[in-house]
This record gives sequence, C-alpha cells and structure tokens, in this order.
Amino acid sequence: MSKNDDAWENLFVKYDILKHIDKNGQFRITSEQIKEFREPRLMTKFDHRINLPALFSKHDLAILPVTRGDYVIAHFDAYHELEHPDSYIEKVSRPDNIQSLDYNNIQSEAIALNCALAAGIIADFLEDDSLIATASGRMGTGSFDFSISDTKSRTLRNVNVINAQMEIDASYEGNACMAVFEAKLAKREISEDFMIRQLYYPFRVWHERIIKPVRPVFFVYSNDVFRLYEYVFDDRYNYSSIRLLRQKNYSVEDTAISASDIQNVMNNAIIKEEPNDIPFPQADKFERVINLCELLYENDMSKSEITEEYSFNERQSDYYANSARYLGLADRTRKDGKTCYTLTDNGRKILRMNYRDRQLELCRLILSHRIFYETLCMYFTRGNTPANDEIMNIMKSLELHNVTSEETFRRRASTVRGWLEWIAGLITE
Repeated sequence: MSKNDDAWENLFVKYDILKHIDKNGQFRITSEQIKEFREPRLMTKFDHRINLPALFSKHDLAILPVTRGDYVIAHFDAYHELEHPDSYIEKVSRPDNIQSLDYNNIQSEAIALNCALAAGIIADFLEDDSLIATASGRMGTGSFDFSISDTKSRTLRNVNVINAQMEIDASYEGNACMAVFEAKLAKREISEDFMIRQLYYPFRVWHERIIKPVRPVFFVYSNDVFRLYEYVFDDRYNYSSIRLLRQKNYSVEDTAISASDIQNVMNNAIIKEEPNDIPFPQADKFERVINLCELLYENDMSKSEITEEYSFNERQSDYYANSARYLGLADRTRKDGKTCYTLTDNGRKILRMNYRDRQLELCRLILSHRIFYETLCMYFTRGNTPANDEIMNIMKSLELHNVTSEETFRRRASTVRGWLEWIAGLITE
C-alpha cells in the first residue's frame, strides 16, 4: 500500500466519506483535514486515472479542487481516454538560427513546447503565424460554475469553483484565437488518459476574460514525435462535453518508413532461441516499452519507483520492464537491497539513434523472436492482422517460457498482436 493509499484510508474512516457520498452525492474536504495525514499537494494531484488511490479506484471516485484549499470528492467522470494518434508524421525542419535548443536532448515539457514553437509546429497546427506566448504558470481561476457527469447516478452534478488554483503549461495568442496547452513529456507520463480539468479550468477562465475563441490543446512529446490534440467542449458549461476536434503529429527527424523497409528487416532477421529465464511479454502497447526505456536512459529504477513515480500500477511495472528485458534493452540487477532495472548498452545505443533508425532497430529486435517473425510474415502475405486464435496456434508450436494454460496463451497472443500492429503502424509510404 502506498503512502497516499494509507493516508486516504485514514481520512475515509475518520470522516466517514463513503457514507457522506452515498447520502449527498459528494464530500467536501479541506486541505487542513487532508494535512492531518499527509501533504495535500501529494494527496490530490492525480493526472491520470491510474494514479488514483486504491479507495478512489475501488469506488469509482475522483477529486476536483473548488477553492484555494477545498476539494470535492464524488463519482465524477473526470478523465478522458486519449485517442489513438494518426499514423502519419509530418516532418519539419529545425530552425538553423536557434542554437540554444537541443532537439536531441528534450528533458522537460517547457523545452518540448519551445522546440515545437521554434520549429513552426504550433503555428502550423493552429494555422496561425501571428502567435505570441502569453499566460503560463500557476494562477487563480476566479469564479465559475459547471456541470459534470456523475458515473453512479448517470446525471449531471453541479460544481462551483471559487478562486481555485490552476496551472497552464503554455498559451499562445494570435490574431484569431488563444490556445491553452497542457503538455506532457511521455517518458514521465506513460498513460492512456488525462484529467480533463487540466484543459477545462484554463479554457473556462480565459473564455470569460477574452473575446477571441479559446482552443484547448493536449500536447505530448515522446520518441522524437510531437503529438498535438485539439479538443472542444460542445457545451462550455459542461466539463464532460469534451470532444476531439483534430490531431496531428510532427517530427524534426526523417520518419518515412516503407513496407519494403520492414520487409528488408524481416529478410535479414536472425532468429534466436527464446529465453528460458525471462517471461514472455505481456505488454500490449509497445509504445510503453519505448517510454520505459526512455525513463531508464536517465536513471536506473526499482519496480516501486516505476510504480510510485509514473503512470503504471505495480503489475504493469513488471510486465513492461520484463518486456524490455526480453528484447535485450534492459537488465534486472540488485542495488541497495532492491531489484532495479537498468538500460543495457545496446538499449542506450538504440535510444541515441534518430527516429527512423531507432524504429527499424526495434523492429529487428522484435523479429529476432520467431513468433513475431512468423505472424508478421502472415500479415504481409494476407494484408491484415492475424486473429488471436491464429497467433495462439503458432505460439503453441514454439517453446515459450512458462506459457502453458489456454488463458495465458490468449493474453500473450494479445501482446503479439499489439506489437505486430505497432510495426505495421510505422509504415508511412
């Protein structure tokens, strides 16, 4: 149990929070009450659903700030599932006259935003060449009301915000609009959803203050690719009315990969024996394996550090770390009495490659395992992804470490399918 889990368990017992929510639909809690057990800043910031304390997840609860020191807990539908990005990546040029931005070493959201701005990505996405960086940082919200879906009652619940604190990563104003950005460096935000509040509060605040349209943009930088998602709120007074309007991807690297490039990797693949001391991967999203390697590029990490600091749960930490080990990208070691994961020399070498070479080298590592090689051959022969039952039949003919039961075969087949779709998704021409 994490420190947050333990502190919230104590708060739920002391204030009988579940009973209040059952009776009134919500519970209002102050920072002073939270502070009795742990610092509020550590107890209330859950950017992704997976970060929620165990009690919140168990009872389908979320928490929103409503004043500088007050929060409301209810069955809020507070998160939005991040849509799968388009496969096309538009290549842009690095600005030759800017020497202080290192596109090979982007270590923060702020630097990623600056790199995107300097390369013309933000101007292209917003279709506005007159952009000026304006409001950013922490600020008060002022007062506004909104409705939000209640997942238990299936109704809309009203919330009143009075000078709560919010943070804007960046905003850009041009002739026609103002865009507010929530930015994530994906190697620190490995998740499939985001807290809508991060876009909605800035949207509402600036919608009240300026005449121009306010455009909420979710910005992700990962694996040398800038991904931008523009959202709209169909009803500006309804937090839950969020809808994706458009999405684009950009890179300053050469990202063009053809089917013949992948087939060339296949033709030169050297199949190796399956490891008998590393679990067969159960990690459906290969992008997350890459993200984890990006984390390990900076520091060795224990399973608890991966679980505590980033958007994994404990089981996922094992799955994705062992997937990196399976491909020879990471090792498991002991450090200060803890099991730690460290990037191998080959893993570091691959992460230093440009986008195109890195993706093809990762393909080579995947295709050195017969199950992935044979299923990709089937994909190219037929032109579509094999069904899970077909993948399972191939798996059963191979010697796979500790994969025996029908259910285990089915779960692992889902990973094979996911990695196969990642490879196929690389093809842009």
